[in-house]
Amino acid sequence: MQEMTEIEQKKAYLKEYEKSVRRMNRSEEKIMEMRLSKIMPSTSSDGLPHTHNNADLSGYVALIEAEEKKYLKVRYQRIKICKDIVDKIERMENEDEKDILMYRYIKLMKWDDICAKIGKSWKQTHRIHSRALNNFII
Repeated sequence: MQEMTEIEQKKAYLKEYEKSVRRMNRSEEKIMEMRLSKIMPSTSSDGLPHTHNNADLSGYVALIEAEEKKYLKVRYQRIKICKDIVDKIERMENEDEKDILMYRYIKLMKWDDICAKIGKSWKQTHRIHSRALNNFII
């Protein structure tokens, strides 16, 4: 397997925040789906009323609590990763480079939006991004 270049390693490190946000969102969605499925249980398609055993909620509560613990763990990891990356970005000297790294990897902005935000062309923005990656220290 081919080894990653230094720039690829830096990009992978910076993209860890986006991955953690996605993990947190998936966990949050799973909790919401579990709650909704309990509030609005699936109905039978035969049109006849059926009884559902909703008396014992202990199993449901245990599942929700376990999923909420996972969510809190993922959320903590996201915060930790964010703080670590932001601290390293803030150590950089050039403000334009800091801005672009923050917008791209922390605020998760698209390139067109970053160009508009900083008032530079796509080419200039990518040039600054390239320089920022060279100056970024993991």
